[in-house]
Amino acid sequence: MALMAKRDSDSDDEPLDNLAQLKDKVFGLNKAKLVELLFTLMDECDSINSENCMLKDACTELERDIRELEYENKVLKSEKIEIDMKNLVLLEDLNKFKETLSLKEEAFATDLTKLENESLELKQKVESLLIENKKLLEKLKQIELDIAINRRWNRSSQALN
Repeated sequence: MALMAKRDSDSDDEPLDNLAQLKDKVFGLNKAKLVELLFTLMDECDSINSENCMLKDACTELERDIRELEYENKVLKSEKIEIDMKNLVLLEDLNKFKETLSLKEEAFATDLTKLENESLELKQKVESLLIENKKLLEKLKQIELDIAINRRWNRSSQALN
């Protein structure tokens, strides 16, 4: 903007294409106008320099933040890999437990069936033994009755003798 300053008498707004045009434009200016343009350029330069410094500070902060984030990302990736490995081990253990559980369930079902069959057989044996016991009790009563009759007979025979 400062380089495109107008002459006191001119009012053209066309942009400068090269250094020669700039020299021609500045050549016609008086000393006071040149000093004014110089101070304007210096102010613009200071302003741009200040802005550049702020941008450099911001870039430095951003670079530091990026390095911190990259480090955190690296740590998180490492932790994720570690967790994934633990997860794989746990998954393998879970599959082994499932297989073991399946085998135990099959064995339990087989043992339960055997025990139910044995229980049924034992129940039938108990029932048959109870029936046999009843028969034996009846026989025992009959024998006791016979013995009682024989005793009476024997007493009466002894009495006859």
